[in-house]
Amino acid sequence: MSGPPPAIIWEHEVERLLQYRELIPRLEEALGKFSKRDSAEVIQPVRSTVPLQKHSGFLGLMPTYMENDGVLSTKLVCFYNRETHSSLPGVQATVVLLDPEYGNVKAVIDGEVITAMRTAAVSAISAKLLMRPGADVLAILGTGKQALSHFNVFTEIFPFKEVRVWGRSRERAEKFVRSVGGAARACGSAEEAVRGADVIVTVTRSTKPVLFGQWVKPGAHVAAVGACRPDWREMDDVLMKAAVVYADSREGAMAESGDVILSGAEVFAELGDVINGTKPALREKTTVFKSLGMGVEDAVSAKLVFDQWKATASHV
Repeated sequence: MSGPPPAIIWEHEVERLLQYRELIPRLEEALGKFSKRDSAEVIQPVRSTVPLQKHSGFLGLMPTYMENDGVLSTKLVCFYNRETHSSLPGVQATVVLLDPEYGNVKAVIDGEVITAMRTAAVSAISAKLLMRPGADVLAILGTGKQALSHFNVFTEIFPFKEVRVWGRSRERAEKFVRSVGGAARACGSAEEAVRGADVIVTVTRSTKPVLFGQWVKPGAHVAAVGACRPDWREMDDVLMKAAVVYADSREGAMAESGDVILSGAEVFAELGDVINGTKPALREKTTVFKSLGMGVEDAVSAKLVFDQWKATASHV
């Protein structure tokens, strides 16, 4: 095998090395590159999946090649439709970085933190682009790892005056609030959390709608992260048809998002289109960002982790 043995970078090291202030601008740049249709700079097929029927899950494969940046990677992610009370993880992921010239593996990186942080960072980018100025109230539907990463980045970069959290049980919501030091308020229902909110984040394991258009304040921005299968939903038809829908990948949304497919909603633009200035940010409208997650997001995150790891290792 050409080259040195691959680096193994564990979860605790990724937590130390990956920071939102460095990650967000790199993701913005990558989203813009992805949405340049006349460029072969980013090669990324839609995620392929293998059903794990015995375990109510899927294995997703997410390869990406960024030619000008010299980045070749793939993420292997297992995600599950767990029972609400299950203690088993809903998502497990690993990112593999390869040398594009030789084809050897450069690094094997735990993907849990990368998945949580890059997903939350892209949701925050959507909010920066699409939410109305002066947004004060954030609602988070969900209490898992993605809920925490979204809470962390949204409160780090936006000055929300109120954060509301809803979970499948009041106990889970209250536990989440305690875990973030009481900087949020637990709500007894999704409707209570959502009514009057300026920004709404949905990060649930639900396969049926938990967010209904009649609750959503006109002009609110929704970052919808769950429901990553064609027959899974988090949002109802009323919301999907009333809102202007943005996505990370139009092709991915049309292939994987039950919220888009089953409602018949049109994807107006990709975030990269807004970043590139080829489509407008319609802040005055109710907007939905449908996040499916993309390999290019993992590739950029993994490269940042690997570069930081090399720089740290060279000083040890």
